[in-house]
Amino acid sequence: MNAQTLFGFHAVTVRLKTAAASVIEVHVDASRRDQRMRQLVERAQQAQVKLIDSDDARLNQLCGNARHQGVVARVAPLPAANSLDDLLDAVQAPPLLLVLDGVTDPHNLGACLRVADGAGVHAVIAPKDHAVGLNATVAKVASGAADTVPYLMVTNLARTLNELKERDIRIVGASDDADITLHQASLGGALALVLGAEGKGLRQLTRRTCDQLLRIPMHGAVESLNVSVAAGVCLYEALRQRRG
Repeated sequence: MNAQTLFGFHAVTVRLKTAAASVIEVHVDASRRDQRMRQLVERAQQAQVKLIDSDDARLNQLCGNARHQGVVARVAPLPAANSLDDLLDAVQAPPLLLVLDGVTDPHNLGACLRVADGAGVHAVIAPKDHAVGLNATVAKVASGAADTVPYLMVTNLARTLNELKERDIRIVGASDDADITLHQASLGGALALVLGAEGKGLRQLTRRTCDQLLRIPMHGAVESLNVSVAAGVCLYEALRQRRG
């Protein structure tokens, strides 16, 4: 299987921490020796990972851009969850899922994964079509969460949502024109929160499949939030209700 590329301190550090055996080699900026770099180098050495001193041009070539912070790793892909059913069967608590309908920007996906990790989401689900897959940019923005939160891409999103309903998981979608607000909605228990892409929102079939729609109250001039910000607002309200 082809090696993948991770870059940036957060993404590489989390991989070294959680799955060091999958790290093939780490390229580091030979001119950078500050404390942050020393700590990463020490962690890599403890894990007996091959370290390679590289210049900026080589690092840019490896990751395809200049946002590497002086750290680029070549890694073996981590094994994906066998299936959504297997993942849900292993969950002890009421499942909390984030469903992204049509999010194609890797920066948005990375930010959503980071929020999902913070909120304790069991998995992020997206359709195989009209969605971005995991790549180096997603991993960089996710700051390690791309390794800790399962990201499952499904062939038919509406069918998957109906299968979640069969498991008594409520499907709640976010829409600007919903009748009830986030704080009026019941978000405790087993929940799949569905968010659409910015501008387009939820696709009609996805919208019709939801058990309930909610809106985030907006009191300023802008009409909507970035999808990752919306995910954070909604997930942490769900987390508050689950703990309440």
